[in-house]
Amino acid sequence: MEEWLRLVTKDIVVIIDAMALIIVAIGTAEAFLTGLWVAFPALASHNRFREILVRYGRWLVAGLTFQLAADIIGTSIAPSWQEVGQLGAIAVIRTFLNFFLERDLAELEIGARQRSGANSRGQGELRCRRG
Repeated sequence: MEEWLRLVTKDIVVIIDAMALIIVAIGTAEAFLTGLWVAFPALASHNRFREILVRYGRWLVAGLTFQLAADIIGTSIAPSWQEVGQLGAIAVIRTFLNFFLERDLAELEIGARQRSGANSRGQGELRCRRG
């Protein structure tokens, strides 16, 4: 029974690691292509590029989450100190990424609100001057 559990666990870990790899690869390709698309026009905004990086961060966090799940499953069978250390390192990295991603998202949201408020005020001023 224990041997069967070890075999199944190893297969599940490989599958989840493959999922993490696919998620990170897709996110990297999307960030690269979208970044190129935004980088070439002369009027590319800094905020648009930052949005791309934040979206890329989401992909990385998702990939790390899957990798963390695979590591948790893998270390649950036969944990060594090295595996526990790797698990802890991944958890710390994911926590820091999440913290900075959430902070960047909040900053982008505040900036978008300020821009939309300035745009609506500017349009109101235009209407008043025309009228």
